[in-house]
Amino acid sequence: MRALVQVIVPARLGTGFRWLLASSWSTNLGDGIAAAAGPLLIASLTGDPVLISLAALLGWAPPLLCGLYAGVLSDRHDRRRIVLIANALRAVVLLTMITALVSGHLPVPAALIGLGLLATAQVFADNTTATLTPMLVDRADLVVANARLQTGFITLNQLAGPAVGAALFAAGRVWPLVTEALLVGAGILLVSRVTLPPHGRTGTERAVSGVWRDISEGVRWTVRHPAVRTLCLTILIFNLTFGAAWSVLVLYASEQLGLGAIGFGLITTVSAVGGLLGTGLYGWLTARVSLGNLMRIGLIIETLTHLVLAVTTSPWVALPTFFVFGAHAFVWGTTSRTVRQRAVPSHLQGRVDSVNTICVYGGLVVGSAFGGVLAAGYGIAAPFWVAFAGSVLFLVPLWPQMSRIAH
Repeated sequence: MRALVQVIVPARLGTGFRWLLASSWSTNLGDGIAAAAGPLLIASLTGDPVLISLAALLGWAPPLLCGLYAGVLSDRHDRRRIVLIANALRAVVLLTMITALVSGHLPVPAALIGLGLLATAQVFADNTTATLTPMLVDRADLVVANARLQTGFITLNQLAGPAVGAALFAAGRVWPLVTEALLVGAGILLVSRVTLPPHGRTGTERAVSGVWRDISEGVRWTVRHPAVRTLCLTILIFNLTFGAAWSVLVLYASEQLGLGAIGFGLITTVSAVGGLLGTGLYGWLTARVSLGNLMRIGLIIETLTHLVLAVTTSPWVALPTFFVFGAHAFVWGTTSRTVRQRAVPSHLQGRVDSVNTICVYGGLVVGSAFGGVLAAGYGIAAPFWVAFAGSVLFLVPLWPQMSRIAH
């Protein structure tokens, strides 16, 4: 058992990171369960498509609305305490919803408010958790540490969590919430064992520097740093094209690929399995290929993915494409986070990470809205053709910028 732990989490990463990793894996499983159980809960309470879609919007909106402020808090205050408080609030909301469900008094507005509060608390927990790894792990080991964190996200949040959440919901609407509450509670206990070096600002420093000034400082630093600016700009632009194409993925799976009701779930699973391949190869790749070239390869893969999906109607072509894309998404995400953690000073980690989050979700939201309009007017393949053309257009100016990304 010790040998297995040593392989998964080498001792050089430190005991503190092991506690953090265990906490992250626990809460990721809970988040994966919630991803399936939340929409199912609202659908069981109402058949109104507007209210059901509102549940999805409540998952997208908090990062855009609260992300920058979450970054300010994590750079101002005790980061471990912020994670503990945010997860404790999630536990309280879950227990309240459980009580209401058991008593038979959970109206749709209350359920939607509960889901919105959970998503908002998760923004603060996730933003601050992302700042802990560079405080616990040596710079040279950030690649390995982030790969382990991403492994938990893929296997537990994306693969196992939704399936477990749907199965628990079938057994009873309350069981996914109970399970998530237990997993969040476990995450709280595990992260409470983490000991961090001194950080955060003194009361005098916080009084002198206002919230908007802190946000402005994080944005200015991001804009002025070539590598981090390039990463944020790239994820914003490519998430516009990605969001346009992926917004109609459910319809694409059923209408263009002919996979029926199982299509979307099958695509998600295949992509997550591809992510696992990226997990296994990541150490080998980073030992042989520079981070900048990994990013270049990723841009090519994403561009060609849109082209292949636009022209094919065969699941035998599309599913391997989604598999490769899943591996690329893992490699890109891990590399991007590692570069930011190596480049950004500790006192700016939260704010710069929040700027990146705004770019991620801003691109997705705008792209998704555009993709729906394209599909309605020109057919299911149209968003993929536009995503391909847009990716090619942006690839040319972004290509030389990737040289700014170094080990």
